[in-house]
Amino acid sequence: MKIAIIVNTDKDKAVSCAQNIARILSGEGAEIITLLEFAGFGKIDGIKNLGCFKDYNELFKNCDVAVTVGGDGTIIHSAKYAARYDKPMIGVNVGRLGFAAEVEPDNINDLKRIINGEFSVQSRMLLDVKVTHSDGRFESYLAVNDAAVARGQLSRIIDIFVSLDNSPICEYHADGILFSTPTGSTAYSLSAGGPVIYPEMQCILLTPICPHSLISRSVLFDSGSTLFATVKIADNAPAILSIDGEKNIEINSTDIISVKKSEKNLKLITLYDRNFYQLLNEKLKERKS
Repeated sequence: MKIAIIVNTDKDKAVSCAQNIARILSGEGAEIITLLEFAGFGKIDGIKNLGCFKDYNELFKNCDVAVTVGGDGTIIHSAKYAARYDKPMIGVNVGRLGFAAEVEPDNINDLKRIINGEFSVQSRMLLDVKVTHSDGRFESYLAVNDAAVARGQLSRIIDIFVSLDNSPICEYHADGILFSTPTGSTAYSLSAGGPVIYPEMQCILLTPICPHSLISRSVLFDSGSTLFATVKIADNAPAILSIDGEKNIEINSTDIISVKKSEKNLKLITLYDRNFYQLLNEKLKERKS
């Protein structure tokens, strides 16, 4: 079995944890592969012929399973490639909360269960986000957690118009709006007052960000829906579309944003039979401490 290890090298704890994981899985007969930029973590006694690839696409093409070592940001970045190449992945949390991570550093020996096939796989819904310009040009993005439409540098509220399958349904006077997956319901949307959604459900969550209204609430849409949004901001200044907090795109009043369920799914490996809501409560308690 070829196991790709993706590590946040900015965290010393992540590097040492990745070294231990590589040692453990190699000892179980797995072939460890990684990116060239991460190759330093593989200089460990007992690991020979560490396979290195130049980019994420090549790495995920050539692995059977991916293991990320870092926080939720490391998982989200890698998840787009895992979904593209239909590869299961699992996260080891060395960040603060690790909502999407399955394993804590003290439990990395449990990763041996992957080699033995002692795991299950959850399928997580993703979003296809498209920006179409007035001249017909467009860009497409894949969102694991959310797509946020928000005001840019100007501290001004924006008007956002939302349509469902080309029929106008609502208008928001707000700092912005969020289109979230069920997985993303525990991310930015939760902080904006949105509901928690079981991660394997199939729906699109729309949550306003600081709406200038007493009645604006989150809305759930069926997974077969296609939502469209346009924005209007004072002085024709651009708004910002942010995909998972990683990619920021300037949006003008003539641009049309569309959001729908992606045909791709993220496969997350689970090793434990845990109650999602109990786990969530534990994570939120950690945030308070």
